[in-house]
Amino acid sequence: MRIVVDTNVLVSGVLNPHGPPGRIVEAMLARMFVVLCDDRIMSEYRLVLLRPVFRFETTEMEAMLDHIERTGENIICAPAGLILPDPTDLPFLEVAIAGHADALVTGNLKHFKPKRGHHGVTVLSPAQFVRQLA
Repeated sequence: MRIVVDTNVLVSGVLNPHGPPGRIVEAMLARMFVVLCDDRIMSEYRLVLLRPVFRFETTEMEAMLDHIERTGENIICAPAGLILPDPTDLPFLEVAIAGHADALVTGNLKHFKPKRGHHGVTVLSPAQFVRQLA
């Protein structure tokens, strides 16, 4: 299975390892699926996960980021030509499209409903994705 993981899922998974996002982080580390990303997504992961406000252990976050880079698939993609409610989410959708992702997993489903155009990507909440994994 090939998925794109929104940053909010990783943050939630680290904050609460017992909920659906935590199960997704655990499954990711166990290589139960391939994480699709690009340089923009990796930069966002790094920027957010290393924010001092979260007080995450830097070495643990660096290890998780290294794991994603080693085991994930770096996707080269073109602009999708879509307009999303939050334009900062566009890289996740573009990678999902170009990488033929089975799903894009996010805690913000409404952010991936285009204001213009159609993308054809399956967008799932963490709970929905965990049910699919089971």
